[in-house]
Amino acid sequence: MKYIPEHVIEQSLSYPQYRSLISELQAAGKTTGDNHSEAMLHYTNMNVTRMDRLDKTTKLIAEAEAAVAGIDRPVIWLTITEAWCGDAAQILPVLHKMAAASDQVGLRLILRDEYPEIMDAFLTNGGRSIPKVVLLDAESKAVLGSWGPRPEAVQQMVMDAKKDLEQIEDDSAKKERYQELVAQAQKWYARDKTRSIQEEFLAALEQSLSLESSTR
Repeated sequence: MKYIPEHVIEQSLSYPQYRSLISELQAAGKTTGDNHSEAMLHYTNMNVTRMDRLDKTTKLIAEAEAAVAGIDRPVIWLTITEAWCGDAAQILPVLHKMAAASDQVGLRLILRDEYPEIMDAFLTNGGRSIPKVVLLDAESKAVLGSWGPRPEAVQQMVMDAKKDLEQIEDDSAKKERYQELVAQAQKWYARDKTRSIQEEFLAALEQSLSLESSTR
């Protein structure tokens, strides 16, 4: 996909609007998407706690702060997400903090299951993994690059777990292995303190801006 349709941007949410939407759904005993099971509500509740914490504690590394502040043309970071996604809860507050460091950046959010045509243009190994950040020229809505769905170290954990799950037939054993992955990933995020998110997103951002410069 070379361009994002204008109506998608118009319908997208700011980070505060996204947080408000989640709060409204929580009050109604729901989450985003169509699956409002106890498990999905549990994940959503945990993610709200994580985002609340990261909103307060995230600090930009010097390299990220300087790079974002140096952006000299309007760009949009269109991020595909869902409230129940654990990786999104770790990443969105960081993107929000980075976007706030520049008046040239607009962070906009869309829900994966409401925009399948956008999600399917930015698959990861054939899967609809989120969050996925699509980097856009704000004027033309041209796609300059993308990043996600998670830092490389966590992505490797996910790939390793998928290999294990393919070999496991017992449902309870599969659930146990999945819960092990979730715990392992969240511990990693806590130890890393958002540094890898910032560094890896920054690399994708710099590449996208170089691409934009070369097309002008």
